[in-house]
Amino acid sequence: MSNGLSIAAVTAVIKNLLENGLVNDAIVSSIGDVLVSAIPPDKIEVGKDERAQINLFLYQVTQNRNVDWISPEFRDRHSRIGVNNKDEFTNPPLALDLHYLLTVYGSKDFQTEILLGYAMQLLHISPILKTEVIEAALRNASETATSSVFSQALKGISVSDLARQIGQIKISSEFLNMEDTSKIWSALQTHYRASATYYASMVLIESPPVAKS
Repeated sequence: MSNGLSIAAVTAVIKNLLENGLVNDAIVSSIGDVLVSAIPPDKIEVGKDERAQINLFLYQVTQNRNVDWISPEFRDRHSRIGVNNKDEFTNPPLALDLHYLLTVYGSKDFQTEILLGYAMQLLHISPILKTEVIEAALRNASETATSSVFSQALKGISVSDLARQIGQIKISSEFLNMEDTSKIWSALQTHYRASATYYASMVLIESPPVAKS
């Protein structure tokens, strides 16, 4: 079943996608060392010594009611549960959309514009993250930065199973008007920086099978 790590796993997968793109993009490499992070924007140091950085921040979680779009992997697994475990049933999965604020930082001319264009292009050409991509990203997260909170959380968990449970994720741009954008930055209580918003759907969290009484 998809567990409570699904939300963190999706964030980690998108972060990994951005990091890998940095390595392979010659234009972005001209900027120099760029950090990709996934922390609240108010934790990022800005000003004179502001470093080149792309930050992915989960600012909102909403319920996804579009049950018509469920990954083929989930449909297949759910069908097998119904066939092979006739004495058990499960509650409907909790279907979520994860809303992200993607923000770029830099202290030099054109750094933020280059980074924002790069990140938006990368997410535009990679709208669907399939199971094998998710698994590779999670495996990378579990094997690098082993002292990180997420890497520690993955200990004792099968990365392959978690990726299979998530199935696939769709990333879509979410163009907000200036009023909604202002509300987000006002709530964050930090300096505004160039940004774009995206949402990942759908993220499923299942209940464990319960034996029929």
